[in-house]
Amino acid sequence: MPSPTAEMVLDARDQALIRLLEADSRLPTATLARRLGLSRTTVQARIDKLVAAGVIAGFTIRLGDDLAGRRVRGHVLVTAAPKAARHIEATLRAMPQVEALHSVSGPFDMIVLVAAASIEELDQVLDDIGLIEGVERTTSSIILSTRIRR
Repeated sequence: MPSPTAEMVLDARDQALIRLLEADSRLPTATLARRLGLSRTTVQARIDKLVAAGVIAGFTIRLGDDLAGRRVRGHVLVTAAPKAARHIEATLRAMPQVEALHSVSGPFDMIVLVAAASIEELDQVLDDIGLIEGVERTTSSIILSTRIRR
């Protein structure tokens, strides 16, 4: 995957385009063009340029409140043994319930965002994470509600 180049400077229109795509990556090019006051070909060229430069790494979806509300989500704080981070990351990458993995500073080494269809499944995922070779300790918190999502 390309990384953003040092020469890549985002102007106000690029930034506005990125904000629109962050809000809804399915917006048609014609709609983006109308909202930005640009031609469709100009908007498509800007999107292509941002993708090629690695500024836009991909397009995704955000689940609706109904489906997202039926999933049980949590944060798992992980303390890893020295030199075990790569193995832990590889194991977590293979777990479909893992939505994100963050390397962090402080008393924990990683924060894992997990989502499951039920409390029982989440409980099993938490157990599975704790059993990964190199995981020394975990602390988990179930997300009760999301107050702000951007």
